[in-house]
Parts: sequence; structure tokens; C-alpha cells
Amino acid sequence: MTNWQYFPMCDTTPKHLQEIVNVFKSYESQIHTDGSNPQKRKSNEVLGLISSSLVKLGYEVEGKQKSSIGIPVLFGKNDKIDKSFNADAYNQDLRTVIEVEAGTATANNGFLKDLIQACLMHNTDYLVIAVCNEYKHKVAINKDFDKVTTMLNTIYISQKLKLPLKGVLIIGY
Repeated sequence: MTNWQYFPMCDTTPKHLQEIVNVFKSYESQIHTDGSNPQKRKSNEVLGLISSSLVKLGYEVEGKQKSSIGIPVLFGKNDKIDKSFNADAYNQDLRTVIEVEAGTATANNGFLKDLIQACLMHNTDYLVIAVCNEYKHKVAINKDFDKVTTMLNTIYISQKLKLPLKGVLIIGY
């Protein structure tokens, strides 16, 4: 089952982000993860499956149209890009970045890297991070969606860290 949570929780999920949730729902049977499903796909496989649907929504998608989607972070002399970060998908008009993670979302804190980088990207207001609902790693069940949403909830409730994004959507697949 596809799960999702939008932050800040005091706002409704914007329509363009609900469309991304619907993309994941439409591929649910192919990409779902839970503790009983040992066939967890790699993040690039999931991105490859959903990429055509994201392109239809106006996103540039890594591997579909370009080998990488670089979004500027710093500009130097003559407005030359000095630093950029890569994203899995980006819609410049909607100012939205999408990152698809698999096993490294919480194990290596990949979701936090995605969050920090999106906060630094030029012309970015929204971040979507797609993570596994849960998957079995060796003997343990990793519940990435729950861990990531708990961390985002903590960030927003504590108000100690002010994110420069209008919103963050976490999707569990």
C-alpha cells in the first residue's frame, strides 16, 4: 500500500504533489515493499518504472531524458554555476524536486542528505522523498517510511530548524 505524509502537517497537500502520490499508487503492485516482500527493488529501478508518468507531469527525470539532473546551488563569476546537486527528477515550473530512495534512506541517512540539498537548491520550493514502507534486511525489518516521517515531524514540531521549503512530501512505497 502506498503511504504518504505532507509537511507541514497544518497545510493540505498541493495538487501537483498529490499527482506524484497517484503515480506511485499506479505502480503499487510493481514497487510495494513490506516485511514479507523480499523482492525490494533498487531506487533506480523504481525511478525507471515511474519515469514515463513523471515526464507526463512535466518533470525532467534522471536516466529518461538526461544522465543527471543538476540543480544550481552556487553561482560564480558571470553567473557561471559553481556548485550544483543532482536530483532524480525536477520540475522547474513547479519548483519541485523528487528523490527516490531504497535501502539507504535511513540506514545511511540518505533522506537527510536529500533534505539538506533540496534546502540549498536554487528555485526549489518543494521536496518529495519516496522511501520503502518497510523491507527485510538480514533479520531486521526496516520501517523507513515511519522513521522518515517521525524525523520530519520532529523537525517541524520542534521549530528549532526552519526549513526554507514550502513543503516536504514523504511517500512510502
